[in-house]
Amino acid sequence: MASLNSAGEEDAFGRYRSPLVSRYASPDMAYNFSERKKFSTWRRLWLYLAQAEKSLGLPITDEQIKEMEANLDNIDFRMAAEEEKRLRHDVMAHVHTFAHYCPKAAGIIHLGATSCYVGDNTDLIVLRDGFNLLLPKLATIISRLADFAKKYANLPTLGFTHYQPAQLTTVGKRCCLWIQDLCTDLHNLERARDELRFRGVKGTTGTQASFLQLFEGDHSKVEELDRLVTAMAGFKRAYIITGQTYSRKVDIEVLSVLASLGATIHKICTDIRLLANLKEIEEPFEKEQIGSSAMAYKRNPMRSERCCSLARHLMILVLDPLQTASVQWFERTLDDSANRRVCLAEAFLTADIILSTLQNISEGLVVYPKVIARHIEQELPFMSTENIIMAMVKAGGNRQECHEKIRVLSQQAAAVVKQEGGDNDLIARIRADPYFNPIHGQLETLLEPISFTGRASQQVTRFLNEEVKPALIPYQSKMGVKIELSL
Repeated sequence: MASLNSAGEEDAFGRYRSPLVSRYASPDMAYNFSERKKFSTWRRLWLYLAQAEKSLGLPITDEQIKEMEANLDNIDFRMAAEEEKRLRHDVMAHVHTFAHYCPKAAGIIHLGATSCYVGDNTDLIVLRDGFNLLLPKLATIISRLADFAKKYANLPTLGFTHYQPAQLTTVGKRCCLWIQDLCTDLHNLERARDELRFRGVKGTTGTQASFLQLFEGDHSKVEELDRLVTAMAGFKRAYIITGQTYSRKVDIEVLSVLASLGATIHKICTDIRLLANLKEIEEPFEKEQIGSSAMAYKRNPMRSERCCSLARHLMILVLDPLQTASVQWFERTLDDSANRRVCLAEAFLTADIILSTLQNISEGLVVYPKVIARHIEQELPFMSTENIIMAMVKAGGNRQECHEKIRVLSQQAAAVVKQEGGDNDLIARIRADPYFNPIHGQLETLLEPISFTGRASQQVTRFLNEEVKPALIPYQSKMGVKIELSL
């Protein structure tokens, strides 16, 4: 075992660390789900509650408020851990720890609240902030791919159905298939974020009974308290109805849109992996990157493979909130807590990683037009037979007779390709057959690849202008950062 420099490093490398954080995730997303973000948010929520309660007439002093404000980020994690070990309750451990540094405010911290006041409301803040981190990355990928689609809007390529050669499309049009799915995900993530509400100030079973008692039966003050704290936390609305927690169906919605994003990225990166095998398009490959420890020539699509690998994890995480929501008895049970600590964080961390990786891919895609052209040459003669028949008919030929001639020649050419491993020589056979003399001068035009792509180029232009550009407007100021992957 390699020697370690210090006891601290030995501790770090001697315990399991999630690769989502230690290996891949961005610092911003890792911080969003950190203990520091969580517990400092708890303290801010306690401050918001105290400020709102004070403004509505409860006996809370400016001195107490200032003491809380001064210690929002002064968190003694060691003390909190010791308190939690003693009390077996994480929220009360942090109430005690906060109170230790705020002795004047100790009596009004968490006044009237239940644990879910800080727990659930913090989760909703973190989910909202998580979406706000993901959305600019997703928009950036769409922008990069839009540039790629525009650049290659007119480059013909084989289309595939059932992974068999089909009618030609263009490289840009195929890219727009990817972009369209990503635009759907952009809309879904925006919707899920915008539909998030604050749990608010609801009390132990969601009835607000403790706050009604604090305000001596004044319902209007309880409603105003809820409204004030909701606004302080940056939300436009709070859920009117909750149990002890906000409905766990919210978590289903959140992870559903992330799982759907995972499916999109898995599809895109699978396409790139298949294209890499065909040597038509490749992801970026660093100058000193090694594709295989044994096969020095290899250029494996490792970034796309990573995206597929992690996207599979992201897609299955939605099963957790589905199960959790289905077994929340009455006003709540605690069997949601441990599960949510894992699945919510992992979903956002995983989405963050695959977006960063796909952005890196999209910024360095390499296209090989000559390889693409060769593949077209191998298949286009078969695809052009209908055009050749129509040209012969226009020149006075009989369709059925022409069809039979083409059929025989096509089978002969196919035998050369499949049985002898040779090139497709159908056009050479047509040129050599006197029957086709009337159209020999047209063959070059009839075989022009761009004539087989239909309206692909026009579709690209219209799609980018009408759907993509408007969707990216809110993110224009956040799309300038280029991604460099450390691994």
